[in-house]
Amino acid sequence: MKVLLKWLVNAVSLLIVAHFVSGFVVHGFVDALIAALIVGLVNATLGSILKVLTFPLTVVTFGLFLIVINAAMLKLAAHVTPGFEVHTWKAAILGAIVLTIVSSFLHWLVRDDRRERD
Repeated sequence: MKVLLKWLVNAVSLLIVAHFVSGFVVHGFVDALIAALIVGLVNATLGSILKVLTFPLTVVTFGLFLIVINAAMLKLAAHVTPGFEVHTWKAAILGAIVLTIVSSFLHWLVRDDRRERD
């Protein structure tokens, strides 16, 4: 259930980013669901490898290079996903920043911190 909720939150986050960032296009909710799945898969596989390989550069730039990696992962996901487009690198970088902020906020809103009481 938690995975499904996270998937839906990520799809809604993509739609919100597409509304505010020009050059970042999602054609509909179904396309947002597919894009959220592809972005997650790309980040979990290739993104993880790139983050390990570029760790020294990430340290030197105080973590700012992670934005470039996330932007590249968004462009890659958009390249293989129908209905999801990232036109320019500027849109990818701005989209990566806004997507991080929006998805973090939405995940914070829907989190379930209820603990079972003994």
